[in-house]
Amino acid sequence: MNTVEHLKKGARDLAWFVKGIMGEDAYDKYKAHHESRHPSGGGEAPPVMTEREFWRDQTDRQDTNPQGRCC
Repeated sequence: MNTVEHLKKGARDLAWFVKGIMGEDAYDKYKAHHESRHPSGGGEAPPVMTEREFWRDQTDRQDTNPQGRCC
């Protein structure tokens, strides 16, 4: 691996870390959880929320039940 590839990998790893800290990956985690709990083809699973619906729900839950957060 050359220096440029090392820098690119480092930048990707840093972006992944920051997204995790900031909660930006919450929708991806929600989708993965939903798919693991409700595999397609078996019974009636609730539909997966769109990303917009997910963030609206997330915001509403945080407003209803405030917990320790910076802002």
